[in-house]
Amino acid sequence: MRILLIEDDPSLGDSLQSWLRMDGYTVDWLQRGDQAAAALAAHEYQCVLLDRGLPGLDGDAVLQALRGAGSPRARLPVIVITARDTLADRVQGLDLGADDYLVKPFDLEELSARVRAALRRGAAQDTPELRHGAVALDPAAKRVTLDGAPVTLTAREFAVLHALMRRPAHILSRAQLEEALYGWGEEVESNAIEVHVYNLRKKLGNRFIVTVRNQGYGLCPA
Repeated sequence: MRILLIEDDPSLGDSLQSWLRMDGYTVDWLQRGDQAAAALAAHEYQCVLLDRGLPGLDGDAVLQALRGAGSPRARLPVIVITARDTLADRVQGLDLGADDYLVKPFDLEELSARVRAALRRGAAQDTPELRHGAVALDPAAKRVTLDGAPVTLTAREFAVLHALMRRPAHILSRAQLEEALYGWGEEVESNAIEVHVYNLRKKLGNRFIVTVRNQGYGLCPA
């Protein structure tokens, strides 16, 4: 799952990005509000963490644009992370369209819990569970089952499987799968996709993922 972090404090932004990556998310980090529109247009995110006091364009304006009429990302979960801690500030942030409001400083474990809650709410609005044949994937809970039995996946195996199951009738190129695995600035391992697909086949069945020569990977017809 991909998260957009918009935070102008370099130390805090670096800490949050590292923590969320350890939590299994792909994280893109911006330090200016006026860069948000381009990022949101170029990538598909499942959650946004948004500071209110940003250079270029403040967080309130970013949130208003995101929630505006006709916005293709109007239902995207947004968690405001800010030092503005008065009741009036909280009410204003929520009225602008934030799904949650977290005041700095906050515990990273609490941030993780709030992200999970936001993802569950977002999944409930869309498709709570993806199914293909005997395999079921719950995006918010990050849970996979095969014939009802739980399957243990690494975070990146889960990301590859999620990308494939979201578009079961399509062949995804290696570049498209790498997009699901890596945030900006992360080093792309040369054979990572092949390794993850190999491991997924071992866990879900050799025929579950098919290779299409010179094109990429897809799911075997259910």
